[in-house]
Amino acid sequence: MVLPAMDIHVPLKKTMIALTFVAGLLPIIGNLISNSVVVIISLSHSLPVALGSLAFLIVVHKLEYFINARIVGSQIHAAAWELLVAIIAMEALFGLPGVIAAPVFYAYAKAELVSRKLV
Repeated sequence: MVLPAMDIHVPLKKTMIALTFVAGLLPIIGNLISNSVVVIISLSHSLPVALGSLAFLIVVHKLEYFINARIVGSQIHAAAWELLVAIIAMEALFGLPGVIAAPVFYAYAKAELVSRKLV
């Protein structure tokens, strides 16, 4: 919506939308594919447009971490900050698999601690 408002029209718009939709169905790698497609197609217009697109995608995905942490946290009875700390710690320890497994392990650990009245 921002680019057309600034009278910037990128080529292959419909192809980009279709490809990002299909790639978005794949976890993690789909995100990388769709972001790459958006930046490459934006780069075909100009470098500032590509950098703006990349900055927009980074901001959106960082906001998505907080929103997802809040949603998942409400399901496992944890605050968003608790889940974000668990994700960061598990990523530091185990990399990408740690990010994926962090909510499950944190929910299990917290449930065990609560059942033993340690939290």
